[in-house]
Amino acid sequence: MSRRRGYGYDDDERPRKRRRVRSEPRDIEDRLESLITRVGEKSTSSLESNLEGLAGVLEADLPSYRSKILRILSDCVTRMPEKTTIYTTLVGLLNARNYNFGGEFVELLVKNFKEYLRNCQFDEARSTLRFLADLVNCNVISIGSLMNLIESMVEVTQEDSIPQVRSDWYVFAVLSCLPWVGRELYEKKDIELDGLMRKIQTYVSKRQKVHHPALRVWQSDTPHPQEEYLDCLWAQIVKLQSDKWIERHIIRPYLAFDGVLCEALQHNIPQLTIPPHHDQCTYPFPFVVFRFFDYTDCPEGPILPGAHSIERFLIEEHLHRIIDQNFEDRNVCATSLLSFPGKHKLPIEYMITEVIFCQLFTLPVPKYLEIFHGSLILELCKLQPSTMPQVLAQTVEMLYDRLDTMNVDCIDRFASWFAYHLSNFQFRWSWDDWKSAANLDPLHPKTMFMQNALQKCLRLSYHQRLVDLLPEELSHVIPKIPTPYYKYSSEGAGSLPGTMVAHQLTSAIKEKCTPEEALLLIKDLPNPLHDDDVEPTHNPLKIEVFVQTLLNLASKSFSHCFAAIAKFHYVFRMLASSEEAQICILRSMFELWKSHQQMMCVFIDKLLKTQILECSAVANWIFSKEMAPEFTKGYVWEILHLTIKKMIRHVEKMQKELGEARARLQKAEEDDEDSGDDSDKDIPTEEMIERKEEHYDTAQSDLKNLFLIIFQRFIMILTEHIAQCEAEGKMFKNFWFKWTTGRLLSVFFKHHEQVFKYIGTLESLLFTSDIDQNILSIFQQFCALKS
Repeated sequence: MSRRRGYGYDDDERPRKRRRVRSEPRDIEDRLESLITRVGEKSTSSLESNLEGLAGVLEADLPSYRSKILRILSDCVTRMPEKTTIYTTLVGLLNARNYNFGGEFVELLVKNFKEYLRNCQFDEARSTLRFLADLVNCNVISIGSLMNLIESMVEVTQEDSIPQVRSDWYVFAVLSCLPWVGRELYEKKDIELDGLMRKIQTYVSKRQKVHHPALRVWQSDTPHPQEEYLDCLWAQIVKLQSDKWIERHIIRPYLAFDGVLCEALQHNIPQLTIPPHHDQCTYPFPFVVFRFFDYTDCPEGPILPGAHSIERFLIEEHLHRIIDQNFEDRNVCATSLLSFPGKHKLPIEYMITEVIFCQLFTLPVPKYLEIFHGSLILELCKLQPSTMPQVLAQTVEMLYDRLDTMNVDCIDRFASWFAYHLSNFQFRWSWDDWKSAANLDPLHPKTMFMQNALQKCLRLSYHQRLVDLLPEELSHVIPKIPTPYYKYSSEGAGSLPGTMVAHQLTSAIKEKCTPEEALLLIKDLPNPLHDDDVEPTHNPLKIEVFVQTLLNLASKSFSHCFAAIAKFHYVFRMLASSEEAQICILRSMFELWKSHQQMMCVFIDKLLKTQILECSAVANWIFSKEMAPEFTKGYVWEILHLTIKKMIRHVEKMQKELGEARARLQKAEEDDEDSGDDSDKDIPTEEMIERKEEHYDTAQSDLKNLFLIIFQRFIMILTEHIAQCEAEGKMFKNFWFKWTTGRLLSVFFKHHEQVFKYIGTLESLLFTSDIDQNILSIFQQFCALKS
C-alpha cells in the first residue's frame, strides 16, 4: 500500500520539520497581552502576589515593549471595567517603580477620554473616568486634579440650550465613579465634596422627567417604586454618603500595597475642556430602574441588598456587564453569571433573574434579541437545576399578578418569552392557578396575555396539544383551530356571485394552469362597483375569487403559499393596480385565514417583499372599520411593525446604493489615470446618480407618509373613543384605551430612530389638530427621550 502524498510536494521536496513562522518579539507581545488580560482570574497564588509578579515582568519589558504595554492596559480600561481595581493596582505598582511610565499612561488615558467624549462613546468614557478616579486610591493621580475634572463635568449642567440628556449623562458619570473614590475625597477634600454634592442635588431636584411615565414597566409604584435612573443613583449615593462613603462590594487589592504606593510620586490630570454639544451628538436614552424583588421575596439565606444601597447598583452593573461581554455565547454567559464573585453572600439567582428581565423589558427597545434572553434563561436552568427553575416559576407568577399595570409592549415580550420557555418544557405549567382569568373582561391584561401567549405556543406546537393541557375553564382563551374558511365551498355557496368561476379556477390551478389562463377565467366576472359615471379602479369580485381560491389551495404550508405567490405573481400584480385593490386583497385574505394569524403575518410579509402590496395599503387596512374587532390582537401589530421595518429597510437600501454610487463616481473623477479597460462600465454617470437620488427621495417620502398615516389614524380613533365615552358618560380610560395608547407608544419606541427624523412634521400635525391632552402627553413623553 502506497503512502498518501502531500499535495504539491515531490518526495525530495517534502519538509522534514515545521518552521517557526512567528518571530520572537511577536511571541513576547502575545505573552504580555495574555499575562495582562488574564490577571485576576482563578489561580493557585493570591491576587496580590500575581500583581506583584506581573509588575516585575512588565517593568523588565518596558524598555523594549513600552508602547505595547501602554496599549494593552488602556484597552483593558474599557474592555474589562469589572477589573478596574486590579488594573489600577497594577498601574500603581508600575508607577511606583517607573514614574515616567505612570505619567505616559495618565496622558494616554486623558487623551482617550477626550476622544470618547468627542465621538459620543459614552460607555467607554464612563469606564475611563472611573479608572482615573480609582488611580487616586493608588496614589497615581493627585486628588485635586481629579476633583477639578469632575467639577468641570458637573459644570455642563450650567450650559445653555443643550438637551437634558447631555447634562444627565455627565452627572450620571460623576455619580457612578464616586463609590470608588468617595472615601478618599471625604477624607482629604471634604469641603469640595460637599460643594459638589450640593450642586448635583440642585440639578437633580430641578430636572424634568416627562419621559418617566413612558419608560416604566409598571405604571404603579406598588409594591416597588419605579424610579428614574438618575434619581435612583442619587438616592444610592446619598445613602453611601450617610454611611461615610464605606461600601462592601468593591475589591481593593491596592490596600495590600499601601506602604509601596504611598511613597510614589503623583501625576496631575491636565486641564480638560469638555467637548461642546452639537446636533450630531447622540446621548444614551434615560431609563427607569427595574425593581422586581426585595428581601421579602427571597427565602431564607443571604439578604438581598436594599434598593437604595450602593451595593445593589454595583452588583447589577457588574451583572449587566457580564451579559454585555458574553451575549454571543449563552453557555459562557450563564456560567459567568453563576460564577459571580462573592455569590455566596448574595441571593444571586434572584439578582440574575431580575437583571435578565430588566434587559428583556428595557424601553424603548431591548438591547438584544428576545430569543437571547430566552436561551440564556434555559441555560441557567440547566446549569443550576436546584434553584433557577423555582426562582423562575416565582418570577412568572409575580409578573402575571402585576399585569394589570404593565406596559403593553412589555406584556407582548413577556408572552413571547413565556411561550418559548414552555415549548422547551412540553408546555407544562400550573394552568389551574390561572383559571380565575375566565371571569375577567376580555380586554383585561391577564386575559389578553394568556391569549397572546397561547397564540405563540400554537406556533410552536399544535392545537390539540393546547386543548389537552389547559383546563376547561380556560377554553375561551385557547386559539381557534387555524384552518381556512373558504366560502365558495361552504353551505349556501351556490347563491354567491363567482362560485362557479371559483370552482373552475380551483380545477384549473390543480391542473397546473398558467397565470394567463387564470386571468382569462376571472376576466368576465361582473364588477359590483360598476357605475356609469365613474370607471372603477378594481374589481372586488375578481380579487376575492382569485385570492380566496388560490390561498385555500395553498393553505397546507408556508412553502405551498410561497410557491403559489411566486407562480401567480403576475396575476397579483395585475389585480393590485391601486391601493384600494391592495386593501381588497388583504380583506379577502383575512376572510379566508381569520383564524390563522401566523399565516396572515407570513403572507403579508411575502407580498411586501415581492412588491405586490405597498406599505401604506397595509397600514390603511389595519386601521379600517372592518379590522376594528381585531384591533387589540397582537398579530395586527406584528403585521404593522414588519410593514414599517420593510419600508425602513427599503429607504436604507436606497441610501446605501446612492452613497456607493456617489463614492465610485468621485473616485473615478479623482483618478488621474486614463484607463481604457472595461472597468469603466461600473462607473455611474451623473444621470444614474440623479435617478438614484430620485428613488431615494421617493422612498423617504413614502416612509414619512407611512408614519403620517399611522399617526393620523391613531389620533382619529382615540379622539372618537374619547368623544363617544364622554357622550355616554363613561370613563374613557378603559382597557381598550390602555391597549391603543400602548400600541401608539410602541410604534414610536420600536422605530424611534426614524420617527425622530420626522418629529417636526408630527408636531405640526399635533398642534393643528383639536387633540386630546392624553394623546398629546404620549407624544411629549416620547420627545423627552431626546430632549
